[in-house]
Amino acid sequence: MPVTSDIVRTWRRPRAVMRDLLAQGTREDRAIVYLMIACFLVFVAQWPRLRRISEGFETSPWPNDINFEGMMTYSFYATVIILPLLAYGVAALSRLVAKALGGQGTWYRARLAFFWTLLATTPLLLLHGLVRGFIGPGTQASIVGGIWLLVFLTIWIQCLREAESQS
Repeated sequence: MPVTSDIVRTWRRPRAVMRDLLAQGTREDRAIVYLMIACFLVFVAQWPRLRRISEGFETSPWPNDINFEGMMTYSFYATVIILPLLAYGVAALSRLVAKALGGQGTWYRARLAFFWTLLATTPLLLLHGLVRGFIGPGTQASIVGGIWLLVFLTIWIQCLREAESQS
């Protein structure tokens, strides 16, 4: 089944989608592709906000001499190089917590649950990027960001439960 269809299905039945992904066997290549695509989409979601900052519509967290291309470079490094490393760490911590709570899964299953959840929730991150770019920081961006966090945690917990329920 195409990844986009699985993303839509994940929003309704995350455990069923995770079960289907786990049934495909241990595919580390697939897990890292999910992570890298998600990280790239997180990078793309930053573009409207970065353009808004570079045009002077909001204050820049960077030094004044950094232009749009510099901001893009730093954002690319942070989201495509550093974020995957952090994702591996968070997935490992989730595996340790699940194991302490009696989880029966594996390290791969915990990684797949986290990486898939990140990919499945990127549509909301893209919306958040648009809100930040067109409206700016404020209540609307906070609401969309909060909704993303809530959806992410809900789907992640469900996927992790499925990943840890069988070995």
